[in-house]
Amino acid sequence: MTALAEQAPRAAGAAALASGKGHKDENFPVASLLIRPEHRAPIMAFYRFARAADDVADHPTAAPVEKLARLEAMRAGLTGESDADPAAAALRAALAGRGLDAGHALDLLEAFRRDVTVNRYADWDALIDYCRYSAMPVGRFVLDVHGEDRALWPASDALCAALQIINHLQDCGKDYRAIDRVYLPADRLAAHGATVDMLAAPRAAPALKAAIGEAAGEAEALLARSAGFAHAIADRRLGMEVAAIQRLAESLAARLRRRDPLAEKVHHGRMEALMIAGRAALGRMIARGGRA
Repeated sequence: MTALAEQAPRAAGAAALASGKGHKDENFPVASLLIRPEHRAPIMAFYRFARAADDVADHPTAAPVEKLARLEAMRAGLTGESDADPAAAALRAALAGRGLDAGHALDLLEAFRRDVTVNRYADWDALIDYCRYSAMPVGRFVLDVHGEDRALWPASDALCAALQIINHLQDCGKDYRAIDRVYLPADRLAAHGATVDMLAAPRAAPALKAAIGEAAGEAEALLARSAGFAHAIADRRLGMEVAAIQRLAESLAARLRRRDPLAEKVHHGRMEALMIAGRAALGRMIARGGRA
């Protein structure tokens, strides 16, 4: 184990900074009942690992040195250098059981390290590079678990980046107030005459609303690139889940162009989300024929 990992308290691991948030609290489905039972366990192990690391990076009071030490302990757990972190050890076992390597999870850890050390993004390219580590590995992992063709990665990457950006936009005020983190690129804010401190207001100023709307439009452009993704997936049940996620994302991105996330609700209600997702999943099932 590295010296940095040894700085993390051994007994509690990353769980000491847990937020209590679980997969049912996420904005998009995580290993829903559409996913085949044999694939659900490794996906949930990956999710729990990601959730634990995210909680570490986003903890509002832990010192950066402690956060980095805990993330390093998680890396050591993935590679087998340590069993101190339960989520990392569980994922390592799940990966071994499926003959998968830890590359996607290690990429995720790079994103969480950036969350500790970077709180502003200069331009859109910098934000997409962050999504390369924070979002794209998730879709790639799910495809690998299902044995899907890696030729699908570009479409998956576009969808996952869009989901990440939509989440950032929905929570832009909260992220700024709670942890002083801003994902809206500085050049896009400046182009509209907006400033970071506007995110602290109870309602978005017109300049900030315009910057948010532009970023939502960029997310819609990513979703246009992933529009055929669900129908290209061989596993019908995974294709149905991806179709549901795609449609939920399109709906949220459209809302973010119209609504003010500082003052208005953007998230779907539970029943609304089920209806949107259900229609999309059913459409994908009918398009491919047969029952899931």
